[in-house]
Amino acid sequence: MGRRTGDLKDRTLEFGAAALEVMNDLPNGRRACVFVKQRGRAATSVGASIWEADAEFTDSDFAHELSLARKEVSETHNWLELILRAQILSPARIESLRGEASELTKVLGPIVRKTQVHIRNEKLRR
Repeated sequence: MGRRTGDLKDRTLEFGAAALEVMNDLPNGRRACVFVKQRGRAATSVGASIWEADAEFTDSDFAHELSLARKEVSETHNWLELILRAQILSPARIESLRGEASELTKVLGPIVRKTQVHIRNEKLRR
């Protein structure tokens, strides 16, 4: 079907793949185990939410799925910051992923807000 996700499907697939690749660089041990599980789930679910949004039939469901994707990107960004502060990986190793997380947040926010405004306007017209 496809709605308004444009290149977001490809971008979020790349984002998830890059996150999984970085996970291979995390050291084995209890401290890194938390990062591997949580960050892996958050980063890979971004794309899943985008793909689900693309298949939704209602604007409300579309906005909900994109909102979930935005939250998962934000969570991933948090985990990346923690990895930096705990000095588990070098800044250079995750800088690209951090940049893409920031960009995806900037892209998804306005789409969610515009869709929510559209939904409110449609309700007012009825």
